[in-house]
Amino acid sequence: MKIFLFEPFFSGSHRQWAEGYQSHSAHEVTLMTLPGRHWKWRMFGGAPALAEQLRKQGERPDLILATDMLDLAGFLGQVRDLVHGVPVALYFHENQLTYPWSPADEDVKAQRDRHYAYLNFTSALAADAVFFNSYYHRTAFLEALPGFLRAFPDTRGLSQLPGLAAKSEVLHLGLPLSSVRGDARPAPGPPVILWNHRWEYDKGPVDFFQLLFRLQAEGLPFRLIVLGENYRGAPPVFAEAKARLAAHILHWGYAESRQEYARLLQQADLLPVTSRQDFFGGSVVEAIHAGCYPILPGRLAFPEHLPGADRQQYLYTTAEELYQKTKTLLQKGSVRAPSLLSDFVARYDWSILAGAYDQRFMQLIQQPSNRIRGY
Repeated sequence: MKIFLFEPFFSGSHRQWAEGYQSHSAHEVTLMTLPGRHWKWRMFGGAPALAEQLRKQGERPDLILATDMLDLAGFLGQVRDLVHGVPVALYFHENQLTYPWSPADEDVKAQRDRHYAYLNFTSALAADAVFFNSYYHRTAFLEALPGFLRAFPDTRGLSQLPGLAAKSEVLHLGLPLSSVRGDARPAPGPPVILWNHRWEYDKGPVDFFQLLFRLQAEGLPFRLIVLGENYRGAPPVFAEAKARLAAHILHWGYAESRQEYARLLQQADLLPVTSRQDFFGGSVVEAIHAGCYPILPGRLAFPEHLPGADRQQYLYTTAEELYQKTKTLLQKGSVRAPSLLSDFVARYDWSILAGAYDQRFMQLIQQPSNRIRGY
């Protein structure tokens, strides 16, 4: 089966996912991409550029797989002569309806531009099947749509929501987890706290470093690994924390290779997470698989990554509870997550999930044609 995967924002986790599926799938997966920059323009302007790539390709796929960054309806309208009868799947890494916007974004001052979320909605309508990377993500998007659509004056599309829900399902994010398992450990000393997320506002860096500042003020011993790329415009708390926590730092900044990233994950003991938004949380899953003890918000997608029987001991609801749980673990002096946590998230490894993707996509091309698109 020939799958053409369209990704207008080919960077970071989007790129890792696309290349991961391409390399592990039993099918022939062709990537059609644009550089991962100017995300707003990619959502509006990506469709014509990728339609042109498809025309130049000169082949007809068996399945179109697109991500949420593509204006899928606009794209299909431009290539209807090429893809008549080809099933179309849409994969949501995130969505612009429930994603928290940066306070520095100019659209916030304009009372938030609704176009991006509406493109997600029309793209979902245009697809034959809609896949979300977590159950939380599917629920959040579908539950937010009625209120979002009622804000428009008329022809809101509310009657189409049951059909949209019926064709929406979950395919968890595939990850190269086998690459982060190992036995590397830090030199003897206090427990190592880890940050391995993007340096952006939605990951809650202020809350994370405020926790560490408080632990430092209390005289609690810990060491620190901060991973991620220091880019222009990163929240200023990173510069503040680098100076204030200098005596605790084992590593600060970007890991130059996947091997180095894995080694640093394996050296960490404790993963307090303060994210305000994670539709899946790939970096959290990687750290858990590497053996870090997680302390996670009891919301978003995080509870899905923990076995149900013992879930509550790894979850918190308030900043004070996060502090108390972290403090207690640091006072123990030796912190390591039980292997059952790593085993639980191993189900997200591409060696397992690629087959699930392949099977579901094959079902799409084999099902009787009941599509409403007139391509």
